[in-house]
Amino acid sequence: MPMYVPSRGRVEEFDVGGGGQVLDLETAVKDGILGGGGGVVVHGGAIEKKLSLRKMMEELDSIEVPSVFICPISLEPMQDPVTLCTGQTYERSNILKWFSLGHFTCPTTMQELWDDSITPNSTLHQLIYSWFSQKYLAMKKRSEDVQGRVLEILETLKKVKGEARVQALKELRQVVTAHDSAKKTVTDNSGVSLITSLLGPFTKHVVASEAIGILVHLDLNSDGKANLMQPNKISLMVDTLNEGSIDTKINCTKLLELLMEGKDSEYEVLSSLSLFVGLLRIIKDKKHPNGVLSGLRLLKLISSHESLRNSIVGIGAIPQLVEVLPNLNAECLELALVILEALSTVPEGALALMDCRSTIPNVVKLLMKVSESCTQFALSILWAVCKLAPEKCSSVAVDAGLAAKLLLVIQSGCNPVLKQRSAELLKLCSLNYSETIFISKCKLTKTMQ
Repeated sequence: MPMYVPSRGRVEEFDVGGGGQVLDLETAVKDGILGGGGGVVVHGGAIEKKLSLRKMMEELDSIEVPSVFICPISLEPMQDPVTLCTGQTYERSNILKWFSLGHFTCPTTMQELWDDSITPNSTLHQLIYSWFSQKYLAMKKRSEDVQGRVLEILETLKKVKGEARVQALKELRQVVTAHDSAKKTVTDNSGVSLITSLLGPFTKHVVASEAIGILVHLDLNSDGKANLMQPNKISLMVDTLNEGSIDTKINCTKLLELLMEGKDSEYEVLSSLSLFVGLLRIIKDKKHPNGVLSGLRLLKLISSHESLRNSIVGIGAIPQLVEVLPNLNAECLELALVILEALSTVPEGALALMDCRSTIPNVVKLLMKVSESCTQFALSILWAVCKLAPEKCSSVAVDAGLAAKLLLVIQSGCNPVLKQRSAELLKLCSLNYSETIFISKCKLTKTMQ
């Protein structure tokens, strides 16, 4: 890393497009310190250090920092850079800690130090401070501009209708999606109630889509949620979910999930068959994994309420969920198994699982494959099916390799509850066979026998 020496002549000034000037431009640009609009802001030939460098670094944590500002030891931006006799620069606290551990070498070059003194690199410090201050002030200015723009849009929404309303909502959605400060401005200025008021029985889907795309990104309080829980607004969300783009579908499922969390007594509002059908369409859409995930999350939440399970079973959800199991990633697979396990607790659900030819083969494959929790849910589903019709299901299960999988569970380090359930299921499957035939049909290794 080069050692930066302050220039003795005048400071060369250069417009970097951000309204600032570059200090010692030739050295800075030559060594790649500044670029892409970065620079040192100079006021009357001196850098004003009114802002805390540490604070600016914390608030700009996600920004990409020039590599020359990074300490080779911690790989973090330097706040107090010092230079060794080898010409390498480090954060003061890091190099002092290196020395305290008994090292008297340069960490980067591993050269023996002929001089153990450290020299503050004032020029680099100025460049670091000025680069961060310029980025910080630009961020603050953008934040102020965003706040003003949000307030303007909210005022516009109070007055306009038709296409002008759609355009205003689109712009607000873009701003809210891109800036956290915009979200706070909306919520602090009664934006939630204003946007919610646009949702009604005669709202066009394009307006609903944009409004929902905004609301799903906001921090909704209890009043805001209660307002959105009105039946006509829920009905509009369901219709929008069924007719919108994939992004709109995802936003609708996320908003509905957000509204229903912790609402144990208000789940009947989601008993719409149209909603269940729409969620299954999303879940079966392999092209959009994010949509599958959001659909399963909401369906899991709904199926956790026993009063709604028969309705879900009644629209043919079980065979559709069983068929998609082989195509799901680990996170989605666990959600799907949770839903199927919940549905298996009602008689209609257990019967639908038994009648689906793919249930046993698809679920058996998941034992000891993904996670212990997935194995637990799979065992519960298989138990519900096999105990319903042992004679019919046991032969199918054995042919699908269930016995060998159960023995693996029993021999594994799984919790005792899973082992006990596996032993019970293994016994259930063996009732219709003699010991010799059962072992031969299971195609077990000698160790397992």
